[in-house]
Amino acid sequence: MKARLSKWRLFSVVAMLALVLSGCGEPFLSTLQPAGEVAQTQYDLMILATLIMVLVIIVVMVVYMVAIVRFRRKKGDTKIPKQVEGSHTLEIVWTVIPIILLLILAVPTVTATFQLADTKAMDKKDKDGNREALVVNVRANLYWWEFEYPDEKIITSQDLVVPTDQKVYFNVTASDVKHSFWIPAAGGKIDTNVDGVNKFFLEFDGKKAEEAGGLFYGKCAELCGPSHALMDFKVKALPKEEFTAWVEDMKNAGEPKPTSDLAQQGQEIFSKKCLSCHAVSPQDGRPESARLAPNLSNFGERSRIAGVLDHNKEELKNWISDPEQYKPGNKMTGTYGNLQEDEIDALAEYLMGLKVQD
Repeated sequence: MKARLSKWRLFSVVAMLALVLSGCGEPFLSTLQPAGEVAQTQYDLMILATLIMVLVIIVVMVVYMVAIVRFRRKKGDTKIPKQVEGSHTLEIVWTVIPIILLLILAVPTVTATFQLADTKAMDKKDKDGNREALVVNVRANLYWWEFEYPDEKIITSQDLVVPTDQKVYFNVTASDVKHSFWIPAAGGKIDTNVDGVNKFFLEFDGKKAEEAGGLFYGKCAELCGPSHALMDFKVKALPKEEFTAWVEDMKNAGEPKPTSDLAQQGQEIFSKKCLSCHAVSPQDGRPESARLAPNLSNFGERSRIAGVLDHNKEELKNWISDPEQYKPGNKMTGTYGNLQEDEIDALAEYLMGLKVQD
């Protein structure tokens, strides 16, 4: 009996710890620490729904306990409590109250749904014919992300760069199978389909971005294959001035120049074996169907390799040597032929030097 009681105590402690830890999260990753207008709206709706459910549970439990205590049959007591049947008052109460609770939840939910689905602003243009809003085309691939800024005519991969305190509108699609675009701290997920384009907007709060070090994490939220869990991307949220400077640097970026003899060898290898799929210029003019692999123009500035590995030369060499080990099912595996150790070293040297901003 004591052993069983001890197990129940241990189970209770573990359950309480799990409940407490479920509310923990980093500012760059947690939906419980909203970092923008959309995330805050969705968080408020979640809190409202939770409060309503907790209120209902408390009321039901109170009524239940009162019924148990007050009408508990006592020893020797054969009296039957007064039976209440067909009470119009009770029927009205338990019909009206749920309707009121549903309205309290439904009205703000429906209102927010229409507000968050309003993307008309992305089509507005000024007197010169320029679009007023910032628009980013997101294309999901197995297992990487492409971000195209159509008005700025630049393309990046794996790192999404956005300004803070400004609505950013997205056109999201997929090139192979269904994926789902999700930045937990900024807003809910949205599907990326191969047969259509979904539109929505996000806004990144400047103060919250500063707390997160200007970096948020994004993920694929739709099971898409063996490396679904590794389909990550990073979001760099910059103040407007810094974002404008980044755009100008990307627009004016020239052809990368190797900084050493080893990097020069790497560039030659890249031109022969990698350039048919990858690009090293943010002004990639190829059609979407020809962009088969991530744009590497600012590869040396990224914070991760392949979205999941530490950004250093050794991890890059590991990735080039055996990408299947780190992302099973990726399209890079086996497409470039076997490389010798010295070729991999030269290629890694060249790629780590690809930078747009010093």
